[in-house]
Amino acid sequence: MASFAPKQTNMYTKADIQELLKSVMDPEIPFISVVQLGIIDDIRIEGKRVEIDMVPTFAGCPAIDLMKMQIEKVCREAGIEEVEVLVKQKAWSTNRISKSGRKALKDFGLSPPPKVEGEVDMQLLQHAECPKCGSTRTRLLNTFGPTACRAIHHCDDCHETFEQMKPL
Repeated sequence: MASFAPKQTNMYTKADIQELLKSVMDPEIPFISVVQLGIIDDIRIEGKRVEIDMVPTFAGCPAIDLMKMQIEKVCREAGIEEVEVLVKQKAWSTNRISKSGRKALKDFGLSPPPKVEGEVDMQLLQHAECPKCGSTRTRLLNTFGPTACRAIHHCDDCHETFEQMKPL
């Protein structure tokens, strides 16, 4: 929960709500917040009403309803009575992951996705940076990891097998 005391809704700023949402973790990657993941697209405050736009990481994401409920709950616990989370059907990209989010992925042992300019091709998946030793002498073992957004790699230097968040 955020480090500030509940206020009247009309006294919250976008920055306050953004800070509050840092306590909402992605259910599939529970060490990274919805803010770090870059799925919070916009926050609007109109009097006592707060609308939060979020962009799912991929169409049909099974965690979207749970994240929506968690966002609403955190806001209500902070004293925001009128909150609506709107799921936008626009394309999310791994480029939206914040610098702190990329660090959280690496600290947990997941290779962060590379920044993408243009289209994603198989070459981007071939050699991920090993989160254990930093080597790029890695090879793709399987494009299908434990979730749709991860691939499995092996490091030829430290001989560890690791997951990479796939670039989108």
